[in-house]
Amino acid sequence: MVNIFDRSSHLPSKKEFAGNLRPISRISYWIHLLLGTASGITLLLVAFSRGFTNESRSIFIGFSIFLAVAALIAVGFRVYWALRYTRMAKRLQQPDPTLHPKREEVIRVLRIGLIVSLAGLVLAFGASEITTVAVLAKSLAQPQGVAVYDPEKIVRGMDLFLILADVNLIGAHILGSVASLGLLDWITKE
Repeated sequence: MVNIFDRSSHLPSKKEFAGNLRPISRISYWIHLLLGTASGITLLLVAFSRGFTNESRSIFIGFSIFLAVAALIAVGFRVYWALRYTRMAKRLQQPDPTLHPKREEVIRVLRIGLIVSLAGLVLAFGASEITTVAVLAKSLAQPQGVAVYDPEKIVRGMDLFLILADVNLIGAHILGSVASLGLLDWITKE
């Protein structure tokens, strides 16, 4: 492994880069898939829970679900992109150098992955902030020690599940950002 903190490190060879790209892309694939699946199931539960209850709709929770779904779509793209990283690593390990992708193509693919992860991170962070503020506002609006009969003011378990889904999405996008940024930094050293 190359010391990533050593700025005088050399530009990696194709074999060296492919040797690190392959396990990083596999780890990224599985973590994105697991966190995305968990978040997707949780978001489905939250959406169906909201759709079948008679309580009034909170625009903030609805917007938060919208942002979380957009972040989930970005995680789905990152799952596909991690597979693309794996295919690119296989191409770099081919004995025929004419089949190798050019350095510029590798950099472009890594940048797209980084941009999608950063955009998903912003969406998931926004969703988690909106959800947390809406749940906090609900809990502060409840009188202490008095039964609450207004269903809009009750903090439900599904509200907390939405926060959990948002946190999982943030984790997936942080992982994607770190993986892409680390590989991009390593391949662009001059």
